[in-house]
Amino acid sequence: MNRTSGRLIKAPENFIDRAGVGRVFAEAKEGRRDFLRSAFAAAAGVAAAGSAVAAQPEGDPNILNLPEHSKGLGQPVVTDGYGKPSRYEGNVQRRQSPGLTQTAQASVSFAPLQSLFGIVTPSGLHFERHHQGWWDIDPSKHRLMLNGMVKTPKVFTMDEIMRLPSVSRFHFIECGANTGMEWGNVAVPTCQYTHGMLSCSEFTGVPLITLLEMAGADLKAGRFILAEGADGSSMTRTIPMSLVRSGEVLVAYGQNGEMLRPENGYPLRLVVPGVQGVSWVKYLRRIELGDQPYGTKDETVHYVDLMPDGLHRQYTSIQECKSVVTTPSGGQVLLDKGFYSISGLAWSGRGKVKRVDVSVDGGRNWRTARLQDPVMSKCLTRFNLDWVWDGKPAIIQSRAIDETGYVQPTKPQLRGVRGTRSIYHNNAIQSWLVQESGEVRNVQLS
Repeated sequence: MNRTSGRLIKAPENFIDRAGVGRVFAEAKEGRRDFLRSAFAAAAGVAAAGSAVAAQPEGDPNILNLPEHSKGLGQPVVTDGYGKPSRYEGNVQRRQSPGLTQTAQASVSFAPLQSLFGIVTPSGLHFERHHQGWWDIDPSKHRLMLNGMVKTPKVFTMDEIMRLPSVSRFHFIECGANTGMEWGNVAVPTCQYTHGMLSCSEFTGVPLITLLEMAGADLKAGRFILAEGADGSSMTRTIPMSLVRSGEVLVAYGQNGEMLRPENGYPLRLVVPGVQGVSWVKYLRRIELGDQPYGTKDETVHYVDLMPDGLHRQYTSIQECKSVVTTPSGGQVLLDKGFYSISGLAWSGRGKVKRVDVSVDGGRNWRTARLQDPVMSKCLTRFNLDWVWDGKPAIIQSRAIDETGYVQPTKPQLRGVRGTRSIYHNNAIQSWLVQESGEVRNVQLS
């Protein structure tokens, strides 16, 4: 194998200026669906052109000349009580998509998947979705109530919850609307905006079943819980007791070894592995046990699947098997022919990822990718595949298969069942076109 490594320019980051944002909003009001694509494409071209690599003189001065950091003292210990990334990584940010929502408190930020390694999302880069903004709640005043079909309704303080035996588990969380802009056509250019409503963390907390047993819950007659958040949106969601009885559902206060970040529900949130993010209620303040679904606003009017015949499907919360190639992906540029490591993420709300296939010719031929350990249930799985680019156009795709045998569908297959006008649960295969110029574009195959 030719191991001459190719070079790659990262995807553009700050590529929409203030004037561009205004133009995008104006075009969104006119109902144009291609407004994001054209705005992003123009800006991405400018970013790529400005990243040209200068010719190297004979002898690399970075080797020949001893740098300052090799000749003097560095920064003192504990310059920052809480560490920060290198200033050279300042472009790795979660970002809001212009035109998606016009009220910042009811918006979403996207995680920079194309710039991350492994499976864990740093807490500061974890995607956000708010329905009425985020709060930094005083944990000494926060309470969790359990009521409904329980013998003894209980109210827990944070101290009481954190004194109970805890568990820590790695799980992915994905917004049900992730990739939702791509149902009808290509709408956004980069992996961050197509798939960035996805993150993975180690969550620490107490199994909800433990708290229900402490309250004397009727675990035979009780078939559903209602989870309620303490923010102004009063987010409420029905969760089937079958998930709670399994012990997987956590009342979590920890994320990646520290307390939850305020943007992600500090001081308490529900963790429902495999289920869309809206059910992971943030700022959790109440759990009610009942014997039937509660039919709340956000599960009967919102977060429903529009079908081709005009009917809506409700309670489709499980996130089906899905994957995406993060390198190379939209907005990146391959500078040379030669060796590249195709890398990406796969996940399933029904268990472990069993296999990931990768194609570089638009799905005509597939090769099995390497799965990087660990491979855990309802968690992100990192995969990679060796590839030598010959300089010709290539269409790169990934196709995940989970332990239930479910195979990630193509876009035509998914649209055949779901149509083109839905928002939620788009788990179709993603295609990235590598052009002869080395520029990578988001494309869809009919």
